[in-house]
Amino acid sequence: MYAGTIVVPLIVGPAIGLNEKELAYLISLDFLGCGIATLLQVLGGRYFGIKLPIVLGCAFQAVAPMIAIGKSSGIPAIYGAIIGSGIAVFLLSNVFGKILKFFPPVVTGSVVTIIGITLIPVAINHAAGGMGKPGFGSLENLGMSLFTLALVIIINRVFKGFIQSIAVLLALIIGTIVAGFLGMVDLTPVKEAGWVQLVQPFYFGIPKFEWSAVIALTLVSLVSMIESTGVFIALGEVVEKKVGPNDIKKGLRAEGMAQIIGGVFNSFPYTSFSQNVGLVALSRVKNNSVVIAAGSILILLAFFPKIAAITTLIPDAVLGGAILPMFGVVCASGIRMLSKVDFSRNENLIIVAASIGMGLGAAVVPAWFKGMPESFRLFFESGIVVGSLMAVLLNIVFNGVKTKPELKEEGKSQISDSEESEAVDHHHRGKETEVVASDQLSESKPV
Repeated sequence: MYAGTIVVPLIVGPAIGLNEKELAYLISLDFLGCGIATLLQVLGGRYFGIKLPIVLGCAFQAVAPMIAIGKSSGIPAIYGAIIGSGIAVFLLSNVFGKILKFFPPVVTGSVVTIIGITLIPVAINHAAGGMGKPGFGSLENLGMSLFTLALVIIINRVFKGFIQSIAVLLALIIGTIVAGFLGMVDLTPVKEAGWVQLVQPFYFGIPKFEWSAVIALTLVSLVSMIESTGVFIALGEVVEKKVGPNDIKKGLRAEGMAQIIGGVFNSFPYTSFSQNVGLVALSRVKNNSVVIAAGSILILLAFFPKIAAITTLIPDAVLGGAILPMFGVVCASGIRMLSKVDFSRNENLIIVAASIGMGLGAAVVPAWFKGMPESFRLFFESGIVVGSLMAVLLNIVFNGVKTKPELKEEGKSQISDSEESEAVDHHHRGKETEVVASDQLSESKPV
């Protein structure tokens, strides 16, 4: 939970212009939001929460859109978009079965691949030392990033079980210690941070709602909802609990509430981590109290600013080396989803080729849409959003709208057969130690 929680603010914070003090506070807010979101899902209530041992964390899918929104419209617009998309998720959970038909494997696989591809440049910029910072692209930064990347690979290769499952976190810690001996770490933020603090909602300002930003994050959230459905089903099998349509509805409602809370506390949108499936299957620890304790610990960490300040010490090169394989696994997971697509049909080839091409093009050359009105530009400059829209529209044009099997009360999935088999396969792979390595690298749901 800790590694998945800190990586997103460490990427987004500097990208939208936060200083070290503000970044430390953002991490504290993120601890609080992640903890509350997890408890909402695990403890639940009458109308929300799936009550399975599921951890919620920051959604990597939203990283690029949030950075684009922050640079274009300011930080308050990010939180307006998070709250707006959270409300959309909460409402759409009631009719989600009707939306699923627009997201067959050819669409979800394309979208997840686009997400991974568009995040790779973010990792590389950090690995080079941080865009615009002194020493960008220096041999020192190159060496530290490659050293951290090698640590992730070696830990996954040599160790098993718990150590293997926290490979990314260990690489961040070891990499930061080594960087400290090389003079790349400044301890000033930790010395200046207080011991105890109170967190407040709307710390970075009152949310600003812009339709293009809200729609952009809502599209990303739709993909997350599909992936969460797979996590719910797979984890239900691991803990031997039937997951029916009402359970999925309550689980998605909890995710919508978690996003709203993330916006109120100026943190992030939260979504179910796929690592739950592999780790619960491996450890055989199926008691919800374990996850409740973990969520409670994160909430407590929010009130101790020195802990958040320690996190900000991680050099950009170390962070880049650690997140590069994480984002690479996101891309690889999309390719795995696409492996279930019938590419003997030229129509599917066109859907994948055009959507990935458009998504990557918009991410690499956002000036492509420079001539559009500003309100539309924010929407189209996100490669993830453009690629997602292209995949959905082209699938309708070439394949039509195929109705999914109805979701039955006895716990059958409403997702397509291929999606259901992917979720089940994920569960079976989770029984093997090796899955933890790949799952731990990906902090972004079944991705």
